[in-house]
Amino acid sequence: MYDVVGKRNWYFALSALLTIPGLVFILLGGLKPSIDFTGGTVWQARYTSRPSADVMKAALVSLGHPDAQVRQVDNGYLELRTEPIDLAPAPTPIPTPAPTPTPAASSSGSAAASATVAASGSPVATPSASASAFGSGAAPSPSASPPVVAKGTEFAALQEKLVARFGAGEPRSVTTVGPIIGLELIRSSAILIIIGELFILGYLWVRFGFRFGTAAIIALLHDVIVVVGIFAILGYFFGLEFDALFVTALLTIIGFSVHDTIVVFDRIRENRVRHAGEPFGAIVNHSILQTIGRSINTSLTVVVTLTALLLLGPATIRTFALALLLGVVSGTYSSIFNASQLLVLWYEWDAKRRATRSAARTVKAAGR
Repeated sequence: MYDVVGKRNWYFALSALLTIPGLVFILLGGLKPSIDFTGGTVWQARYTSRPSADVMKAALVSLGHPDAQVRQVDNGYLELRTEPIDLAPAPTPIPTPAPTPTPAASSSGSAAASATVAASGSPVATPSASASAFGSGAAPSPSASPPVVAKGTEFAALQEKLVARFGAGEPRSVTTVGPIIGLELIRSSAILIIIGELFILGYLWVRFGFRFGTAAIIALLHDVIVVVGIFAILGYFFGLEFDALFVTALLTIIGFSVHDTIVVFDRIRENRVRHAGEPFGAIVNHSILQTIGRSINTSLTVVVTLTALLLLGPATIRTFALALLLGVVSGTYSSIFNASQLLVLWYEWDAKRRATRSAARTVKAAGR
């Protein structure tokens, strides 16, 4: 029978290799929150002269946006990010209602209006208030209808200046989030994750006991650190950002990891009755070998689906798919090779501590 438990130091070493670099890059500021958390205005557009990211950033800085960030995306588009810019036009003042005209005045006014329309041949057309500020020569994006920005806004004024410098712009998306909303989302996300962890810890303590519950929570923290750490590394080197869906992915990972851990712990509890008298490490080894096939097969079906979403799915959910993929793999690993091994280590340490105390008492009694 293969000794899984006996090689636990190798598993702990692998976990250290996965988590320590991630923690380092988290401290180095590798995590790149998206506009959902930081607040600001992000839009994608390409212009006739196809300026580079550096040229566009210099232009935005000269136009009064010193914190602007610009990066090249697909098909010649640039992604531009600045502090929050107003997309809504200024409110139109409500006109004061005119006094009700007398019947004689109403008749003369109607006659004058009819004469005006007759003379001109057609009513006068007013310009649309929702005309786009990306330039009249811009063609709509083939992948989506172009966003329409109302004239008279701060964003429209900025776009007119960019169009004057770089030619007609072809927009693809415009998003703005205020800083208050971003801070609220950060706070809500942290509260959700903490509450989820506490409820899981309470459930495991009630069902399996303090040691089982604590080992499961440590494994959960391992999975969260692995995912967040890898995103910090990717953000540090490649500028990968995480958005609000990332929090959803973390909560899903926590649930999936606990699901696998409970299966293993349930089998350990059953085998403690069936194999009474055997060392605890041997019981855990039996339990892991009995459940490892089921855990791996279940996870593989999810991994195949998530890999397809990551490679073939829309760009808007790729960050979500990547986080889930990393979490499912890490959760399966930690359920088998971390949570159970921590449990064995804890039981063996406690057994040695009790044996030492018992030996000390025996020596003390013999000395009397």
